[in-house]
Amino acid sequence: MATWSNLNFQDSASPLMEQLTFFHDHALLILIMITVLISYLMYMLFFNYFTNRYLLSGQMIEIIWTIMPAIILLFIAFPSLRLLYLLDEINNPSLTLKTIGHQWYWSYEYSDFTNLEFDSYMIPINEMAPNNFRLLDVDNRIILPIKSQIRIIISATDVLHSWTIPALGVKVDASPGRLNQTNFYMYRPGLYYGQCSEICGANHSFMPIVIESTTAKTFIQWIKNNI
Repeated sequence: MATWSNLNFQDSASPLMEQLTFFHDHALLILIMITVLISYLMYMLFFNYFTNRYLLSGQMIEIIWTIMPAIILLFIAFPSLRLLYLLDEINNPSLTLKTIGHQWYWSYEYSDFTNLEFDSYMIPINEMAPNNFRLLDVDNRIILPIKSQIRIIISATDVLHSWTIPALGVKVDASPGRLNQTNFYMYRPGLYYGQCSEICGANHSFMPIVIESTTAKTFIQWIKNNI
């Protein structure tokens, strides 16, 4: 999870978040190169006193500064399109989790198992345990197995919400009357925190999300205990 003075991305816990981080670094490097080049040219223009009284036009330099930005945009566009299609690809999921957004809590249904559903509320400040995080912990966490392809089906009952887990690179809108879906794959066990990233009404109070990723054996035991 993000902490104070953390200026970088959170440590990625899924292949998709790794690819998002790589693309961010790639685009940032291009931006730095452009900024350095333009700064150098501006500096040289300010302090260059040479003039050419016979210079009327410069077709070659105009061709160069028209084509070069187009080429640079292609270096950004192709990786971006590749990543966009990767984020939408859902290939043979092992588990499906249905998520429904309410004001101001989430409901979860494990569609592959009978009668396994629960609501997840933010823990109030006056009920927090010493190891809880303020405005981030919930009373019922999502338990999911690691190293499994997981599909999330998302909807809402009232207004627009957004189910967001930064460490997994997941952000999907929950729209009333519409089913959206995405998928992710978790590398390692741990706790992954997120929040609703939409302003979904008056008194919006964060609607936190907590995923507890476990081994497949622990997950199956948890399913047995809750069915």
